[in-house]
Amino acid sequence: MKAKSEGTAKRSEKVSAGSKKATAKKEVKKVVKETAAPSEAEIRKKAEEIYKERVAKNIPGTQESDWLKAEKLLKGLK
Repeated sequence: MKAKSEGTAKRSEKVSAGSKKATAKKEVKKVVKETAAPSEAEIRKKAEEIYKERVAKNIPGTQESDWLKAEKLLKGLK
């Protein structure tokens, strides 16, 4: 009987470890959501970098597409 109870104890440890990981993931998501959105100046600077790279490589695009790409990159949306 000891072998069964030891096995049960190990399984319950694994379950609690799994739930701890899930809780940690939720906390990380919460922290990410609470971080401040990038400022307009930060987006503008990143959009300008994207523009310069795009022009150097002769890739077609617009100011709006550069801005939206900069927002996505800075917000971590990819």
